[in-house]
Order: sequence, then C-alpha cells, then structure tokens
Amino acid sequence: MRAIWKGALTFGLVNVPVKVYSATEDHDVPLHQVHAADGGRIRYQRVCELDGEVVPYSEIDRAFDDGERTVVLTKDDLASLPSERSREIDVVEFVPTEQIDLLTLDRAYYLEPDSSSPKAYVLLRRTLEATDRTAIVRFSLRQKTRLAALRVRGAVLVLQTLLWADEVREAAFPSLDEEVRISAKELELSASLVESFSGDFDPSEFADEYQQELRALIDAKLADGDAVDTAATFGERDDEDGGEVIDLLAALRASVERSRASRSAEETRPDATTEKRRKKA
Repeated sequence: MRAIWKGALTFGLVNVPVKVYSATEDHDVPLHQVHAADGGRIRYQRVCELDGEVVPYSEIDRAFDDGERTVVLTKDDLASLPSERSREIDVVEFVPTEQIDLLTLDRAYYLEPDSSSPKAYVLLRRTLEATDRTAIVRFSLRQKTRLAALRVRGAVLVLQTLLWADEVREAAFPSLDEEVRISAKELELSASLVESFSGDFDPSEFADEYQQELRALIDAKLADGDAVDTAATFGERDDEDGGEVIDLLAALRASVERSRASRSAEETRPDATTEKRRKKA
C-alpha cells in the first residue's frame, strides 16, 4: 500500500505522527464503452451547449444552478475560499463507541505509526480499547474539512470519515406510524426462524459472484481469441515528516491538567453550556 497522507494525530499536547492509507479498494472489473460495429473506444467530449464547440479543460469553470438561475464560480472565486491544508488530525472528544451511528460511517483509512518509536500510537490504541471509547476527530483531506471516528481494529488504528448531520436523511414513512399487533406466537416463531439462521459472520465466506462470472467470461473470450488489438482500436508524493513525541508522559500530564483547568473554568461561567456547543459546531 502507498500512503496518501502524512501528518500527526494530536490530542492535548500529545502528538502521534502517522501515515494514512486507504483501507478499502474496489474489486469491480473495469469496463469501457466501445462501438459495437468495430470495437472502437467511445470517448466523451466537453461540448458547450451554446456554441457547440469542444471546450478544453483549462477553460472550464464551475457553476451552481438553483433551478432558475445559474451562478458561475471562477477558479479565482474558489481560490478565495479558506482551504484546509493542516497536517493534523485533531481529536475533538472521546465518546462511547455505541453512540456512533453506523449509518454515518463513510470511507475507512488505516493509520500507521510514522516515528522511530510507536509508543504513543500503541498507548492511544490500548486506551481506546480499555475505555471502549471512539475518538471524534477533525482533519483535512483534499482541501476539505472532514469529521471522522478514530477506532481500533485489531492492532491498527482506523480512521473512518463520518457524514455530516445534514447529509443523513430522515426516515419519515407514514406507514411506520400505524399500530401493528404482533401475537406472542408470531414473535416466538419469528425468533425460532432467526435462531435457525444464526451463525458467526465471516466475510471471507462470501464472494461477489457477478464479478467472478464476469472475469470468467472475459478470460474465456481471451482464450478463444475473441478480442481486438487495443492499440489499433483505442490508440495508444509529500515527504514531510511528522514530529517526534519528545516526552510522552510529560505531555500527557500537561494535557490532563490543561483539560481540567479549562473544564473548571467553563463550569464557573454562566454561559458554559452555550460556549461548549459553539466550539463543537
């Protein structure tokens, strides 16, 4: 695997240098569109609807359409926005793991220690395991601020991006508001059926049969010589290192003291609750 991002995981004064890797990959067989008559590759062009001209990518801007009006956003407009280029994964809070809604989980990434000593990395991993907590973090990737859950998977820390609250749709189905009567016998039989299908989940026992059959079909065509020459028909990272943890124990102690002092100060303020919510927003 190749690292896609390097930086540091920070909580309090503790700094854990890490490398980030994509934890998943797409196994679908890539397919192209071709001309059925001669197998020639179908290419799409960017054509302006007003003058019919093919537009080079360098002359293309973005736009937002609200259904009645279109706002054109130039490259300078987008460049004026505050872009995130921080190399830190900042821990916002540690929450009970069961509070993470599986519906909000998005892309997953592995974190690898990126320092001469993995002590801080292992300490954080063991702490999350012992407390059954998940760290909620903020970080930036490809100039976008992202919210993520930091959890443990085996011996590895996993960073899993989260959907923002307004990206999860509400399940508003009137049919679910109707009262339904379930008898004790029906519930007993249903539970019995569930028990008959019970087992321990092993992902390796399942396979994408469609992709397997598709690959077999392609291999069979290649073996039979049922193919065209590709050339004839189609034509022919950052090395910035994360910082070392100088004194882990001292950083931990200082972080705890600073956190306690901050919390104590907030609790004495009349608007402490409002201020805490504002910081999380």
